[in-house]
Amino acid sequence: MDRYNESGRLWIGLGAVLGLGAVAMAAAAAHALAGRLEAGRLEAGQLAAVRGAVDIQAWHALALLFAGLWVPRGGMLAHAAAACFAAGVILFCAGVYAGALGGLRLPLVAPAGGTVMVLGWALLAASSVFGRR
Repeated sequence: MDRYNESGRLWIGLGAVLGLGAVAMAAAAAHALAGRLEAGRLEAGQLAAVRGAVDIQAWHALALLFAGLWVPRGGMLAHAAAACFAAGVILFCAGVYAGALGGLRLPLVAPAGGTVMVLGWALLAASSVFGRR
């Protein structure tokens, strides 16, 4: 098996782990966080931020799965896209979750993560044009 096929497994595995985390965080937001909202220990905006981050995490988990499958055709650009998805979603979600759930302000982390995810999408698009033939 060539190195591109084998290395795509990393992105598929990481995508699965991020997907698992998204489902777990969605369950927490639906149950535990909703109770904190009703008790007045959480603001509606914080819950909305967590739900938005869960959506981003879930979509980018799927993007990682796809990138892992695309690596044999997309080559290094597909790898770079997957790395951006992974780093970006971790930064973005860490920034949002830390602020909404822990009250920890990390003002540049979420925007940096979002920017890296956008770069990942651009690299994935480039891999469709300039990838391996």
